[in-house]
Parts: sequence; structure tokens; C-alpha cells
Amino acid sequence: MPNIDSKNKLTVAALTWPIFIEMLFRMLLGNLDTIMLSRYSDNAVAAVGVVNQINHILIMLYWVVSMGTAVLISQHLGAKNEKKASEVVVTATSGTMIYGVVIGAIIFLLSEPILLLLNVPDELMSNALIFLRITGGLSFTQAMLATLSAIIRSYGHTRTTMYITAGMNILNIIGNSIFIFGLFGAPRLGVLGVAISTVTSQILGFLVMLLVIIRNSRMKLNFKYLRPLPVQTIKEILKIGIPSAGEGAAYHLSQLAITRIITEMGTVALTTKVYTNNIMMFIMIFGIAMGQGTQIVVGHLVGAGKKEEAYKTCLKSLKIALSIVFCMSILIFIFSKNFLGIFTDDHAIIELGSKLLLLAIFLEPGRVFNVVIINSLRASGDVKFPVVMGVFSMWGIAVFLSFTLGLTFSLGLIGVWIALGCDEWCRGLIMLFRWKSRAWQDMSLTDNSSKSTGNVSVAQTD
Repeated sequence: MPNIDSKNKLTVAALTWPIFIEMLFRMLLGNLDTIMLSRYSDNAVAAVGVVNQINHILIMLYWVVSMGTAVLISQHLGAKNEKKASEVVVTATSGTMIYGVVIGAIIFLLSEPILLLLNVPDELMSNALIFLRITGGLSFTQAMLATLSAIIRSYGHTRTTMYITAGMNILNIIGNSIFIFGLFGAPRLGVLGVAISTVTSQILGFLVMLLVIIRNSRMKLNFKYLRPLPVQTIKEILKIGIPSAGEGAAYHLSQLAITRIITEMGTVALTTKVYTNNIMMFIMIFGIAMGQGTQIVVGHLVGAGKKEEAYKTCLKSLKIALSIVFCMSILIFIFSKNFLGIFTDDHAIIELGSKLLLLAIFLEPGRVFNVVIINSLRASGDVKFPVVMGVFSMWGIAVFLSFTLGLTFSLGLIGVWIALGCDEWCRGLIMLFRWKSRAWQDMSLTDNSSKSTGNVSVAQTD
């Protein structure tokens, strides 16, 4: 395993490309699920799409631990306090397992009332209930994946999580193929089969990540750090994690509210949203990967007191991500009908989806401001401001305008996409102003927060 060394300074690019490939695998996994299910039933696709909105909210809840863990480990490593970083590792790992099991049990018991609250159409209810009970009830796997991957990445081993995610994808594809298409004499289980293969691959994935951490001498998964209970470490994780996850949860709750609005537009609109979002995720992943890579480097720099370098790193990352995402948005629009044709041959869905992908040229660059700058603010310890502004913008602009333009003015999904674009740009520009104000500079959690040390270095990738 690599060691922290003053000669081995890790760049955002070195961290970003493995994260990008890892996220690409994850997006491919979701799209392959959708493509395979589309050969089974469009209603199955719509049902899984609705449930995945709920699963996204669960992931945000689990980010309470993983986000706080990532920031604390990065800052402590930047301050060269390896013992404290190791204490965070074992505290976060233990807490995540307990937290995930409790949340999963609640979701399993309340699956049907949750779907009824979302006004899921009758023709989708059966499949949605099956998928939610399995993936939501066993969502502790998502919790463990989120926290363990955050730990591994914070130590600079972004390639490790990339390889593990690739393996999970391969296993999931094999499972989907067997249970959806009935290969090797297996029963054709449809949505149930997708749920089983998804959860199985996630369990194996987090077990491998746990093994990586146990075998890494620097991470030191030593349970002696839990005696006595590290109350201060728990408070620090929650201090960062709750607002950080709150910003993400506010986003996904607003998306769930928007999905509820779209259900009023009919099954065609709901299915079009699922297919279009799957394609748009390919546009977003580079910006998200750049944001996560920047967060790791900024966290280390802030922990070492190198705040001016942290400031410039964020802005440089933003410029690169904006340029690439804008070009990707144009390219995907040009081939929009070809991409949509992979999922469906329904002419109405393809035409509407193409219009949404045209609007994505406006929407996606605005989103980049948020994923890069908010990750940098979070890494510096400035976590409350993004939550406050996020709730205001997501609900006051995205949800309100989605209802107004989509339903009141009968613009349908076109109105929803316009609303989403307005939200992303408004929120993104406010975050840029916040970063440039440098209000985050006095919010570090380490002892080096007020001084600049020598060259900060981050552990190299594997």
C-alpha cells in the first residue's frame, strides 16, 4: 500500500479518473438494468424508476456517516494525524452497519404506505412493492458501500473502489441475465430477479471493501478505538455528515416530489423521465467525479493549512468540468434518438426524450457548479450554507416551477426540465459566490486550520 510522502503529491486528475470510471460502471449497471427490463416490460421499468427515487433518498441518509467520514479522514491525513484518522475509520464502519440495518427494517415494514403516498399507478404497484422491499429492506448494503468507499478513497486508493465496482457490475449483469431471460433453466423473475442480483452484488462488494480496509495497515480497523466510546469523533462525523447529507436529501426529496408531479402526467411521461435520466447520468458523471476528486484534495489541503491552494484547486476543477460537460451535453443531444432507441421503440417517448436532452445542454452545466463547489465547501467544513440555499432553491424553484410550468401551464416534462435548469443555475451561482467570499476558510476541523504548513501530500492511488 502507498504511504504519504512529501514527494508524492496527488492531483485532482489522478483521483478523478478512477472515480469517473467507477461511476461510469455504476451508471452502466443502472442502464443495463433498465435495458434488460425494457425487454421484459415498460411498466417494470417505470416501477423500478419510482423505487430508485426512494433508494436515492436512503443513500442520502447513509451519507450522514460517509460524508462526515470522508471529510474528517482527509483533513486528519492532511494534518498528518494518522491515529485520529484510524479512529474515524473504525467508528464510521461500526456505526454504519447498525444504522443501515435499522433504516432497512423501517423501509421493509412501511413499503406499501410509502408507495401509496407517492400515488404509484395500480399497474406499477406490484413490481414497485417487490423491488422496494428487497432493495430498501436490505439497503444496509448501500450504507456499507457508501462509508467503506469513502474511507478507501480518502486514503487515495480510488483505483481500488473502481475495480470493486467493476466486479459488482459484472456479477449484477450475470444475475440479471439469468433471472430476467431465464438462462440455464432459471425462472424468469423480472423485477424480482433484478432485485436479487442487485442486492447480492452489493453484499459481495462491501465485503471485499471491508477486507481491503482490514488488510490495510494504515487504516487500522482496530476496535480498541471504540473503548471508551469515541463520542467526540461521532459528534465530528455528524457535524459534517448531517448537513452534508441534508443537502443531498433535500435534493432527492425534491426530486421525489417532482416525480409525484410527473405521475399526474401519465405512465408515458414517467417512463420517458426514467429513460432520459439514465442517459443524462452519463453527462453528469464526469462533473460528479471531478467534484469528489476535488473534495479529497481540498480536504487534505485545508487540513494542512494550504487554503490559497485549496481555493485555486476548486476553481480550476470547475472550469475543466464545465467545458467537458457542455461538450458532452451537445454530443448526446446530437445522438439522442439513437440513445433513446436502445431503451424503447415507442415514438412518443423518443420524441419527448429528445426534447429533454436538448434542454440538458442548459441544465447540466448549471449542475456542475453545484457538484464541484459544494464538494469543496464540504471538504473545508462549510456544510450548513449549501443546505440552507439548497432547500430554498430546490423547493422554491425546482418543485414550485415544475408544478407551475408542468401542470398549471400544461408544458409537461418540458416545463419540469426548464424548472430543474433554473434551480441548478441559481443554486450554482450562489455557491460560486460563497466560495469566492472565502467564508469557508475558518471552518477547518484540524489543528492546522490557522497556519500554512509545508507541502501537503496525499496518498497516491494504488
